[in-house]
Amino acid sequence: MTTNGDARSKRKKSPVKVLDRPSKILKHDSYAEATEIDQSLEEGIYNTESDTEDHNSLPPVVAMGNSIEWQETIEKVVRNVVSIHFCQTCSFDTDSSISSEATGFVVDAERGYILTNRHVVGAGPFWGFCIFDNHEEVDVHPVYRDPVHDFGILRFDPKAIKYMKVEELILRPDLAKVGVEIRVVGNDAGEKLSILSGVISRLDRNAPEYGDGYSDFNTNYIQAAAAASGGSSGSPVVNINGHAIALQAGGRSDGAATDYFLPLDRPLRALECIRRGEAVSRGTIQTQWVIKPFDECRRLGLSPEWEKAIRKGFPKETGLLVAEVVLPEGPGDKKLEEGDVLISVNDELLTQFARLDAIMDSNVDQKINIVVQRGGKDVKVELLVGDLHTITPDRFVTVAGGSFHNLSYQQARLYAIPVKGVYVCEAAGSFRFETSDSGWLIESVDQKKTPDLETFVEVMSKIRDRARVVITYKHVRDLHTLNTCIVHIDRHWTDKMRMAVRNDVTGLWDFIELAGPLPAAPAVRSKADFARLDTFGHPAAADVIRSFVRISCALPLKIDGFPRARKVGFGLVINAEKGLVIASRSIIPFDLCDLSLTIAESIIVEAKVVFLHPIANYAVIQYDPSLVDAPVKSATLAKETIKQGAPTLFMGFNQNLRPVVTPTTVTDITTVAIPSNPSAPRYRAINLDAITVDTNLSGQCSSGVLIREDGAVEALWLSYLGERTGHNQKDVEYHLGLATPTLLPILDQIQSGVTPSLRILNVETNTVQMSQCRIMGVSESWISKVAEANPLRHQLFMVRKIDCAPAGGHDSQALQEGDIILTLNDQLITRLSELDIMYHHEHLDALIVRRGEEVKLRVPTIPTVDLETSRAVIFCGVVLHAPHHAVRQQISKLHSEVYVSLRTRGSPAYQYGLGPTNFITALNDQPTPTLEKFIKEAEKVKDNEYFRLRVVTFDNVPWVCTMKKCEHYFPTVEFVKDSEGTWRKKVSGREGDGIGGMGGVVVAEEGGEGVEEAGDG
Repeated sequence: MTTNGDARSKRKKSPVKVLDRPSKILKHDSYAEATEIDQSLEEGIYNTESDTEDHNSLPPVVAMGNSIEWQETIEKVVRNVVSIHFCQTCSFDTDSSISSEATGFVVDAERGYILTNRHVVGAGPFWGFCIFDNHEEVDVHPVYRDPVHDFGILRFDPKAIKYMKVEELILRPDLAKVGVEIRVVGNDAGEKLSILSGVISRLDRNAPEYGDGYSDFNTNYIQAAAAASGGSSGSPVVNINGHAIALQAGGRSDGAATDYFLPLDRPLRALECIRRGEAVSRGTIQTQWVIKPFDECRRLGLSPEWEKAIRKGFPKETGLLVAEVVLPEGPGDKKLEEGDVLISVNDELLTQFARLDAIMDSNVDQKINIVVQRGGKDVKVELLVGDLHTITPDRFVTVAGGSFHNLSYQQARLYAIPVKGVYVCEAAGSFRFETSDSGWLIESVDQKKTPDLETFVEVMSKIRDRARVVITYKHVRDLHTLNTCIVHIDRHWTDKMRMAVRNDVTGLWDFIELAGPLPAAPAVRSKADFARLDTFGHPAAADVIRSFVRISCALPLKIDGFPRARKVGFGLVINAEKGLVIASRSIIPFDLCDLSLTIAESIIVEAKVVFLHPIANYAVIQYDPSLVDAPVKSATLAKETIKQGAPTLFMGFNQNLRPVVTPTTVTDITTVAIPSNPSAPRYRAINLDAITVDTNLSGQCSSGVLIREDGAVEALWLSYLGERTGHNQKDVEYHLGLATPTLLPILDQIQSGVTPSLRILNVETNTVQMSQCRIMGVSESWISKVAEANPLRHQLFMVRKIDCAPAGGHDSQALQEGDIILTLNDQLITRLSELDIMYHHEHLDALIVRRGEEVKLRVPTIPTVDLETSRAVIFCGVVLHAPHHAVRQQISKLHSEVYVSLRTRGSPAYQYGLGPTNFITALNDQPTPTLEKFIKEAEKVKDNEYFRLRVVTFDNVPWVCTMKKCEHYFPTVEFVKDSEGTWRKKVSGREGDGIGGMGGVVVAEEGGEGVEEAGDG
């Protein structure tokens, strides 16, 4: 999932980023480099072109302006060029989920075939449409994507184009020659139509490497200076006669006006096969070849005899094909070696990729004879040509939140590893590994080897829900290291195991249910003892270790703007007999979660949320103590408030989750304001008296306690989630102490079996000193009373911010921003803890100072039961729910109760620009003030049908969003909390069913795996 970005723009941006696809930056090519490399450290640019590499090239030629002939040609060509708007709906193979734009052109008007790039069509699920020059729109679906080369073919219904005659471009790969003047006609930099001119300068460039993602290979590329940019992928490269002679595929991103075009030999063959209704055969010996000039070939061992023969047979050629990568365990393994110079195949001298491809493709599952030169000697080998399609995945499995397929030839070639293993294409849910989002190969699950997808499915189908199993895995970049971890298998939020299989007839991926979840095993009582804590003379700390449990909180869906999908921390046991534990709300942000507690570093038990404090940053959870046979101790909470300057014992858990202890001193107890997050409002503590201590350990520990000599806990040490920084996009957490006396009234209720139902003032306050109070109109008598009531802190509280008004507006008796609070129910308020009087009163008699005058009010409080989210809807890739408390704290007016909390990449919402922090006010002009009303109107929209949304941004800017529904990949899903506090999932009106289409809950992971929060552009 991606991370939060900068603060949202006040005005709405373009729905789709033009350059959303990762920039195609050339990878350093050690074989093709010149002697000099122009490197800019600031730009990260590598100039990989060289004078010595420019065989068969011309000096740069500037194309002249369009002549009459060119104008006539372009007028014909543009009618065949389409702008493609598409979503790659999930991560698959080398592709991540994206929404973007590209170009294509009609190559068969009768059948409706469009040629574009393979990196546009993608290896995985595709959903999109194209727009013709007259702005008619039609849906497209893939019928072919090449396993290696950068081309794919889409299909549309020609009958759907009603207002123009659909024509086609003729493919003429034979007309691509050095010096030919060309035009690149396409969707450049997001523009509907752009025409760029250039001249072909090279025909024999090796395929450019674009880094760790998809790259073409085993083909030559055509080079020209045209300066195309994002969105031009798939554009036709045409000559003056209007023939397509190449396909635009990539270019440099360092400002150089250099573009790379794919020759059309193989696209033309594939098109002819598809026209005839034949399968497009593709052969491979799992070897990557590159073009090297004769001088390099001589250094590799090319004999003078062979060079003479080849130069005589191919007088225009200046190089040969050389083996670059020979995959282990492939057909060429132990027969071919890197550096072998290819001489002939089946007794035919060979210098070009096109001919090599033709031989391979026509000999699938047959043997061929190859002659290579190795160190000046002829080496003859017989190889069995494999089927390239069988090592290119056309299916994936989703289970426990993750997605998996067999390792592809693309990935194997990139890292020179065998084409085998189960690849994690979506590392999410139970399979969210800590150090990287992608690139993992599963070696074993539950002590059972998983060499392929079929075996993996068989093993996973036998694992029970909530089971903990051992996973071993490696990374494709480091097969030397075997990683081991224990994962918690989730088969309740993502209950269905499904296989998605590509269907090239319909263009969709068909979903097949493989196995339902096995019920969780009954919990059993376990025995353990706590490890002894060596505290060097602090027995109180040694004893309190028995009151700590480690908490793992897994969030199946990110709501309320929370940025993480999994949190780990520690909680303090406050009642061992009842299994009650208190912890920070930065660990347990809401109750739509799975909680696991580890006790004595040995026993793991499930837990549930009992209580969430609306403003004080703590939660109370409960486990079943009958399952725990360990000397767990209830912590003793001090009733006396800790003082500034008092000595105390700090005990916390550091970043390694290890306990640390040190004596220290309380440096300050003061009112602090945790900064809000402007790009994505999320829970934060307000009206807070925080404790700081004089030890560096306090900043390293997110959980802990402050302990008196007698072992009583004087304060909890908690983490407080703050803002996200703009420069590195990291979430700031503040580590502060919370005095225990303020907790006792509420904790006593919980321990007695009563769930507190609190009421609060909907205000955020800050302190004002007496000098400020005097200026703002507080009388001298009240200033004297403050000094008497609170000798340590001469302060009052001013209303800094009030929550947004309810539908009927603010109560006339409500507090206003700038009010200074003197008394509540006749009690002078000089400490934040004294505001707790609000918890159990519907109204408070308040005496305030407003604009220099003392005013008496009967201030209403608000119930907190409605502040926690109790219903969420996933619709077209966005998560919708009522505006949570943090939104109400930061906004002055609620535009509706339908709030966009996050969106997923590759979804309709992302494609059409509906982003987080927006409010939906109407659907198809029907008002949607509530989530219930929105769902009712959304059900009326048919699949693959456009609808209109009226939207208001967080900053009060109204706009209209049109969007197309896609139930196949993005079905509507509801999460609803019932009256007993249990969350249930409902899919498209069916209780308890797994999600159709992608087969699981929208995985709530941060990072680039597919979920975007507010601020992600």
